Amino acid sequence: MKFLDLAKVYIRSGAGGGGCVSFRREKFIEFGGPDGGDGGKGGSVFVEAVGGLNTLIDFRYQQHFFAQNGQHGMGSQRTGKDGDDIVLKVPVGTEIIDEDEETVIADLTEVGQRVTLARGGNGGWGNLRFKSSTNRSPSRANPGQEGVERTIWLRLKLIADAGLLGLPNAGKSTFLAAVSNARPKIADYPFTTLVPNLGVVGIDNREFVMADIPGLIEGASEGRGLGDQFLGHVERCSVLLHLVDGTSETVVEDYETIIGELEAYSDALYEKPRITVLNKIDAIDPETLEERHAALEEAVGGKVYLMSGVAKQGVNDVLRALWREISDDRLEEVEEEPWQP
Repeated sequence: MKFLDLAKVYIRSGAGGGGCVSFRREKFIEFGGPDGGDGGKGGSVFVEAVGGLNTLIDFRYQQHFFAQNGQHGMGSQRTGKDGDDIVLKVPVGTEIIDEDEETVIADLTEVGQRVTLARGGNGGWGNLRFKSSTNRSPSRANPGQEGVERTIWLRLKLIADAGLLGLPNAGKSTFLAAVSNARPKIADYPFTTLVPNLGVVGIDNREFVMADIPGLIEGASEGRGLGDQFLGHVERCSVLLHLVDGTSETVVEDYETIIGELEAYSDALYEKPRITVLNKIDAIDPETLEERHAALEEAVGGKVYLMSGVAKQGVNDVLRALWREISDDRLEEVEEEPWQP
């Protein structure tokens, strides 16, 4: 299935049916009076988050969603039929954005969340509604309300507990394949990963979800390489795992490149908890490893883990460090929720 995380759709709710002007015509009922029914309500357009979806590919082939109009009222006090609603089913983690591409209408983060995007128009009143003591035979009825037409953007941000960052070929996909059942494409050339991948990682009988996004390069915030279009998929993560290629001769510059792109993209993402790892240590001699490890720790200003995704050296230590950050974040979310009896 092709991955698509941004889609533009056009929606329109149904118009209400017009009210009816009608009078009773029974043979033996004199001055029968009005009996025009009301028009039916137009259908509304909703969006709902559902499980089992991880892409917006369905909205590539259909961009227009028009709800049904309400039926007009009829004689004998018959109300028109309401128009059918339309429900757009999207993956969990989808943001609904207005046409200006800035205003967030809704953020669907849980299965079953439903938001009204365009409410259907009310049906018009028939002439029976206008009967009064002074107007016994009204000959007027209301037209139905018009539907609402608008353009919206759907933007998917994958929901994961931990996100992988690094330059191309830093070993992100190899690490994800080593610790989960995910099978991302792995090769020895840059930009092997073209779309985000998700994997469920287990450590000490606990599980969390990890997201791997395509590698960043210098100038990604200005659109170089694949740009920063996929960084949104790690915005919801509790912690970021920054992998630095230990075989590179410029580990400090590589680290600072990614940090610079994070800062250029978003302050919120830049300030997220990060765990830095010097990867591919099985391919470096001990003396060089010690030198590069010391230089990277000085640049980070904190602890740098040593790991090899291929040889699975130091992997468990990194996973435990990730879990500590994730569990602390989950605990904070629980404490922030108000108590309810």
